[in-house]
Amino acid sequence: MAFQELLVMVGGMGRYQIIHVVLLSLPMLMLASHNLIQNFTAAIPGHRCRLNGSWEEKAGGNFTEDLVVLRDFLPMDSMGKTSTCLRFTSPQPQMLHNTTANVSTIEIESCTDGWVYDRTEFSSTIITKWNLVCDLRRMSQLAQSIYMAGVLFGSIVFGGLSDKFGRKPLNIWSYLQMAVSGTCAAFAPNYILYCVFRFLTGTALSGIVLNAYSLIVEWIPTETRAFTSTATGYCYTMGQLVLVGLAFLIRDWHWLQLAASLPFFFFFLYSWWIPESARWLVLSGKPDQAVKLLKNVAKINGKKEEGENLTLEILKSNMQREINAVKTTYSVIDLVRTPMVRRISWCISSAWFSTSFAYYGLAMDLQNFGLNIYLIQVIFGAVDIPAKFVSYFVMAYVGRRVLQAATLILAGTAILVNIFVPQEFQNVRTSMAVFGKGCLAASFSCLYLYTGELYPTVIRQSGMGLGTMMARVGGIIAPLVQMTADYYHHLPLIIYGSCPIISGIAACLLPETLGVALPETIAEVERSVLVKKDSQGSDNMSLKADPVPSASGNCPLSLCIRKLTITGDQDNTPL
Repeated sequence: MAFQELLVMVGGMGRYQIIHVVLLSLPMLMLASHNLIQNFTAAIPGHRCRLNGSWEEKAGGNFTEDLVVLRDFLPMDSMGKTSTCLRFTSPQPQMLHNTTANVSTIEIESCTDGWVYDRTEFSSTIITKWNLVCDLRRMSQLAQSIYMAGVLFGSIVFGGLSDKFGRKPLNIWSYLQMAVSGTCAAFAPNYILYCVFRFLTGTALSGIVLNAYSLIVEWIPTETRAFTSTATGYCYTMGQLVLVGLAFLIRDWHWLQLAASLPFFFFFLYSWWIPESARWLVLSGKPDQAVKLLKNVAKINGKKEEGENLTLEILKSNMQREINAVKTTYSVIDLVRTPMVRRISWCISSAWFSTSFAYYGLAMDLQNFGLNIYLIQVIFGAVDIPAKFVSYFVMAYVGRRVLQAATLILAGTAILVNIFVPQEFQNVRTSMAVFGKGCLAASFSCLYLYTGELYPTVIRQSGMGLGTMMARVGGIIAPLVQMTADYYHHLPLIIYGSCPIISGIAACLLPETLGVALPETIAEVERSVLVKKDSQGSDNMSLKADPVPSASGNCPLSLCIRKLTITGDQDNTPL
């Protein structure tokens, strides 16, 4: 609570905070490229078996779907197209004129001489480089799952390390790791090393996301957190469009991977200027460094006199309760040790999992929409613009809990509707998928802010790490769910749609954080929520807060920094 007052004293949302948010948001432009880059670097082009010797010359030596040319050499599949994975052991000229020929008596074999690829759209992908087709077609999905496993690993590792060693050093290291591992992936000599470097890239991505969002939230006044979170989310949205532009201009996967990685060397260089979180410094026993940082911030914000009046004694006296509360050691066990934090952890983890699970189930399957892959990526990226615009106003004026629950339920419903839409209505199916993806983008935008507001400073990074860890579990599982279509055609859609709806209902059990200052300790979270019985007899969570005047002495009630208090009969509070 006291730290919010200190932020107001040194300038609130001043010049420093604006520069701070901009520098931490710029890398988000390129994070989308790494998350979704395999839509292009692992795109599966048209392909067919390479024919024996002179037969390939007769077929023209290039990829073609001309049945007149290929029917002598390749069998037909059930859809009336030439097979992509089989060939005749010898030419069968009768196949061109005799459609009733007994194919079962003709000897066929796999593509032992390799494949010929259609390079009109992609000059090179990891598919064409390592022939990840036919029996190896699952390897591209495996590469994406390995990348998401790296993001999961990073969520576990960087969450705890950031709470222990600080946000700044881990943020700097993450930029460097992203730059190096991404560049190495572009020049990987084989598939195994490519997957290793992609795993390390995913690990670095988690470090960037966790630390950047915490550095933003912990330096921003309460009343502007929704705006800055949405603005940062828009950088990721624009990054999806940047990816389309890069992929359209760079059709070779090596150079596309390199173009998405090199900017992180620049981010690494300027990240040394970004200061540590003053909140973390105070609660980690380094208040003298926090005072020095706050003085510098006041100077940048044009509040030099106020900064000079800030002393170590003033800081300690204002935050003595919080400082005393963090003398004990915290671990991930504290995420489930106490009733209210345990409830937050279960519900927010469910929301993270379902949002990522459904999001990547839609976003990483663009080739199956039947539209130009560049066009569908633009549509999927552009829908985030209105989605996050609406989400900002809902977060700022209605509440985080309402937005979180509504977006998940609407997204799940949109996915389930496609079960009843016939395949021939492709435009309708695409529209429902795009709407669902927009809702999930709004859910992601809310989750990063909401999670940071629900957890106290002493375990905020661990809480963010738990949430993003569950998101990556969802991202890993999402591609595998497609395999369930072998048992029932609509089963993937049922699974993708049901999970967000269930998590949306669970999100209703979370407390509202609109207009409430960031909690500092676990005890503060446990004391902050008052559960009341409404007139209908159902549980209704609310926060009771005493407004604290702003620097000018007055502020609207909904924008004031608030102080949490306990009221009511706690014996009847089902925490």
